[in-house]
Amino acid sequence: MKNLICKLWKTLKRPPVHLSLGAVILVSFVAGIVFWGGFNTALEATNTEEFCISCHEMQNNPYQELQGTVHWSNRSGVRATCPDCHVPHDWTDKIARKMQASKEVWGKIFGTIDTREKFLEKRLELAQHEWARFSANGSLECRNCHDYNSMNWEVMSDQAKRFMKPAAERNQSCIDCHKGIAHHLPEQMTFKDPALDQLEQRAQGLSPNEGESYYTVRAITLYLDEARTQAAGELEAASPVQVLEESGDSVKLLVPAWRKTRGFGRVLYEDFGMNITSLVLEKDMAQDEALVKVLDDAKVDSMTGLPWEPVEVALWAEQGALLPEAEDIWSYARDTYRTACSVCHSQPAEAHFDANTWPGMFAGMVGFTNMDAATQALVLKYLQKHSSDFADGAH
Repeated sequence: MKNLICKLWKTLKRPPVHLSLGAVILVSFVAGIVFWGGFNTALEATNTEEFCISCHEMQNNPYQELQGTVHWSNRSGVRATCPDCHVPHDWTDKIARKMQASKEVWGKIFGTIDTREKFLEKRLELAQHEWARFSANGSLECRNCHDYNSMNWEVMSDQAKRFMKPAAERNQSCIDCHKGIAHHLPEQMTFKDPALDQLEQRAQGLSPNEGESYYTVRAITLYLDEARTQAAGELEAASPVQVLEESGDSVKLLVPAWRKTRGFGRVLYEDFGMNITSLVLEKDMAQDEALVKVLDDAKVDSMTGLPWEPVEVALWAEQGALLPEAEDIWSYARDTYRTACSVCHSQPAEAHFDANTWPGMFAGMVGFTNMDAATQALVLKYLQKHSSDFADGAH
């Protein structure tokens, strides 16, 4: 064998005797075109839905689930196929994905998920691999169709706008909030939240009293006017407020807060020096001195050197989202945190981090849970309000 390889190498090294340089170049050029064309044809052949579902593992499992989602059938008539969501469009990333997919061929050959039972057992692991890929590339495949810059906020519902606008400002990855949108979630991650429904029903039936303090059971939109025609900002869940006035199905709320004096001051926080979001105002509202009243001189946070000033804002909201005690809301958030975040590992104690460290820690964990954006915001606030900054004896 060694001799054969040596002879072949010598032959390849030997300059051509009977062929001209032009013939060698021409033959090489044509061979290159044939090779490249064949390679691309084969590549595109593997980049079709027909190829993906040619394996019964895909045909009988993810493909069947896709057919019950909005990505299969919708009012616009646009349908996503397997490669639209799972293969990058950029050539370099596509090749990297194809090389990564070679492991799937190995799994096919050895029957790793050749039954429904095996697929269900591996679903969480398979999903986490794909979610990690989407998180790493910022949900690039989603954004081939869904672009923040092309979204029309005027036709979006208030509830959708409440979460989509901050996500667009942070350039957040779509998969952070939209797991399970095209396929079923792993069984370990599906849970219902009847407790939250009960809290909201209690809030719906409560008639708040003027002058008393309450907490928002969910995020709500605040308005400049009693008729609620001009939106002014979004008040986060579990935010403390005081009821100033009632009128019909509207209620005027006083929101006490702190804000950093640098920048536009759109984000108001619950406590001095802590990034616990309470209210996010529209840009022009944040700069209205008659609306955002400064209560005292600014104080400098020694940790960051940033000056903070106490403020208050009075705005209107729809009735039916207030509870007199925060503990009921925290109880729901606590159960959700301990249930959802124990899927992958033992979750850290609430007082293990301070209020300003929790957002970064939580962002690294929440991508592997099934919390929607509203629940994520509530659980994060629960963690911050029960962090080491608020717990006696915590480090």
